[in-house]
Amino acid sequence: MELQLGDVQTTALIPLAVKASETLRENPRIKDPKAVDIIRHLKIDTKQYDKFLSHEGVIARTIMLDRKIKRIIEKYPDTVIVNIGAGFDNRFSRIDNGKILWFDIDLPDAIAARKKAFPEQERVTMIPCDALKSDWCGAVNSALCGRESKPVFIAEGLFMYLTLDQIKILLENLKKGFPNGGTLIAEQNCKMMVKNEKYHDTVRNTNAHFASGTDTAQEIVDLTDGIRLMDEHSFNEEMKKHSIRGKLFALLFPNMNDRWATFEWG
Repeated sequence: MELQLGDVQTTALIPLAVKASETLRENPRIKDPKAVDIIRHLKIDTKQYDKFLSHEGVIARTIMLDRKIKRIIEKYPDTVIVNIGAGFDNRFSRIDNGKILWFDIDLPDAIAARKKAFPEQERVTMIPCDALKSDWCGAVNSALCGRESKPVFIAEGLFMYLTLDQIKILLENLKKGFPNGGTLIAEQNCKMMVKNEKYHDTVRNTNAHFASGTDTAQEIVDLTDGIRLMDEHSFNEEMKKHSIRGKLFALLFPNMNDRWATFEWG
């Protein structure tokens, strides 16, 4: 498998490498055999993409988001879920209930790479596009016909590579494209990390750069009218459960870790 990825898209190798190595552990907290398969086919040295803090952060966010999405699906079994900036994410295989519809959206080079790794699946659609444009909204709206639940949008490992102006465009596109409402679950990093990105244990090994950060999800809400903040949780909540180093990081740097925030409109 040969990959041709842009600078930001290359960061998709970080969670891929982490999930692969975690899966191969004796007692894995998450299992992603597809990640193992992709890494083996790529034949790349993943050490630069799999460092302790990034590893624990990726595992924490995976556990937390899987749990969050499963709860939504339990309540609304026919949910339509849109994974914005999908990379090599394989969450569909972990949370599928046999009824949901799933969309993976990413830039053309990322989707081209994804299609080499992931076969066509029933109820899964891959769309190569710029998520900041609204062209993809029509396909998702068509899938919503006859379904009672509002769509759910995931932005994992995305917002930190967008400026606040770009995040505002995305929010406004979601509101206009889905006027009946929806839920956005988005990862954010902090402003301090943006200033100190050269110290990030894995992103510094790529050519990508952080474009924005927030100290609270309210800063995202303030970008546009009509968006409501429902909850916000630091990855520290999960990381501190699994190791002494995770507990120490949460204690010493309570505001430095990434966070999940849930937003709604409509």
